[in-house]
Amino acid sequence: MKLIVGLGNPDKEYLNTFHNLGFMAVEECARLLDATFTKIKCRAQLAETRINGQKVILAKPQTYMNLSGESVRELVTFFKIDISDLVVLYDDYDLEKGALRLRENGSAGTHNGMRNIVKELGTENFKRIRIGFKPDTESKIPLLNLVLSGISEQDKPVFEKAITRAANSAKEFAEGKTFQSIMQKYNGKSN
Repeated sequence: MKLIVGLGNPDKEYLNTFHNLGFMAVEECARLLDATFTKIKCRAQLAETRINGQKVILAKPQTYMNLSGESVRELVTFFKIDISDLVVLYDDYDLEKGALRLRENGSAGTHNGMRNIVKELGTENFKRIRIGFKPDTESKIPLLNLVLSGISEQDKPVFEKAITRAANSAKEFAEGKTFQSIMQKYNGKSN
């Protein structure tokens, strides 16, 4: 069984913000897998499908970003997910706008949602797909406000491409491809 988690905030006011890039990517992954978010369990919206006889769960925690780990821990426990079968998609200020960075483990960095997941799971050893949104020029907006800023019309094509690439990488994870091969294919910025 695979668990693909996209991070974000549930209220409509956050729909088009950088902090919801994880939600956008997991929604696109669900579309690619022909799965629909119809269930609520473990304080998350869920979509389920099967690939090669194996169940795949896509989740959008509804706990708000800073408490994402509570929902992820509940999902891992309830569905008896092996940590090696978990991948988390989320936004990352430290990466160039539109770039992807896939890793098999690592620290949470400056991301409060990831910090909470690491705390709740008690490990940093789970896969992640990070979507960069660092501004081209130094921003005078505090990071707390920047992550909740709307994505501009000018930047939408860059993020649509990044979201599609992130969703495809998560889809390949669900299909059972090795994470090493997925990392080689998707890490960096698309041309």
